[in-house]
Amino acid sequence: MDFVHGLFILCITLILINHNLKNVEGRSHFHKEKKVTSPIPSESSNSSPSVPSDPYPNDPRDSSSDCVFDVRYFRAVGDGLADDTPAFKKAWKEACAVESGTILVPENYTFKITSTIFSGPCKPGLVFQVDGVLIAPDGPDSWPEADSRNQWLVFYKLDQMSLNGTGTIEGNGDQWWDLPCKPHRGPDGKTLSGPCGSPAMIRFFMSSNLMVSGLQIQNSPQFHMKFDGCQGVMIDRLSISAPKLSPNTDGIHVENSQDVGIYNSLISNGDDCISIGPGTSNVEIAGVTCGPSHGISIGSLGVHNSQACVSNLTVRDTVIRESDNGLRIKTWQGGMGSVSNLKFENIQMENVGNCILIDQYYCLTKECLNQTSAVHVNDVSYKNIKGTYDVRTAPIHFACSDTVACTNITLSEVELLPFEGELLDDPFCWNAYGVQETLTIPPIGCLREGDPEAVGDLSTYQCSN
Repeated sequence: MDFVHGLFILCITLILINHNLKNVEGRSHFHKEKKVTSPIPSESSNSSPSVPSDPYPNDPRDSSSDCVFDVRYFRAVGDGLADDTPAFKKAWKEACAVESGTILVPENYTFKITSTIFSGPCKPGLVFQVDGVLIAPDGPDSWPEADSRNQWLVFYKLDQMSLNGTGTIEGNGDQWWDLPCKPHRGPDGKTLSGPCGSPAMIRFFMSSNLMVSGLQIQNSPQFHMKFDGCQGVMIDRLSISAPKLSPNTDGIHVENSQDVGIYNSLISNGDDCISIGPGTSNVEIAGVTCGPSHGISIGSLGVHNSQACVSNLTVRDTVIRESDNGLRIKTWQGGMGSVSNLKFENIQMENVGNCILIDQYYCLTKECLNQTSAVHVNDVSYKNIKGTYDVRTAPIHFACSDTVACTNITLSEVELLPFEGELLDDPFCWNAYGVQETLTIPPIGCLREGDPEAVGDLSTYQCSN
């Protein structure tokens, strides 16, 4: 009897040991060393890679404490044809639940995903690492739902999250650009139309402490990247590209956000290289090469008589080339609010139209009426702005509101020469006040000195940010 009892105890013990070993195996399924990558996009990542014969490799587990969630472990195919959205959602859910989790999009694979919201809150330190290729559905007819067409990849309510890697995010935008909605110039100079509610490619919404670096982002149907309602954003070493004539393909758009840095990036596209919308403050842009594009723009602001506030922005050590505009502030008639404390320093222009432009009569049609209110533009400095301009446009153009003058404009070391042809020595100014700390090329005789006699009641134009 004692022998039988002892044998029974031994069997139970062996079963429990085996069960515990399986539990340990399950818990360690996603634990391995986090992949270290260079933040510089590689040439090989731009092409559609071939898929290895075994898209679901054996679990390469080790005892590392970092959690890496390879989307292939969630049955992502990575052939560029299958819909891998469910696998990405599962990987996100798992990584979101652990501290310093990483969703890994591995190299040598192309993953197609549909419109998706990656939402938080998540544990701190989440990384979305794209080393392979992410692609959007191929054009409007392939988009699964009409109500999801305004955005593709959305990152919502996140804190301490990074989007990085050595790979490519491809928007497949070419079929959207010629849809019959918005007029734009075609390759032969004729007016074409598009886009119709085309999706923005990547959107960060109501998030904080974000880092985006190292990726190639290209061919968005509309804006490539949007940051809305964000606090603390670092963008570094991105390459953003789309054809010169692709409509509304802004590179980076920021609105209702604070404390934003955009550094060391290459942006060429069919609209604004970088655009700053209302509610934005404390922005630094440095080391950016921009163009072909529509330049770096503050605005448009004040549409439909709205209040718009932008303050404390610096653009420095930047190159703008082959662009319709250079440094532009654009506001609608009838708006309210203010644009203040803007600094543009050490900017090189190469064959740029409207190198320095303030346009307070911005309008997309010929039906906009002059109104008595405007966004107040105040305290804007241009220092060491040099290079060449397109002679078809005025290199310096200040068109300020009739009733709310532009004030405290400062120019220093501005030297702009024609890219070809003769010097255009007729800059345009209207109701613009400021000083020239040095002589400019071309000479500016239209800028008014001192303060305007009346700028209206500026208390209605004050902003809280």
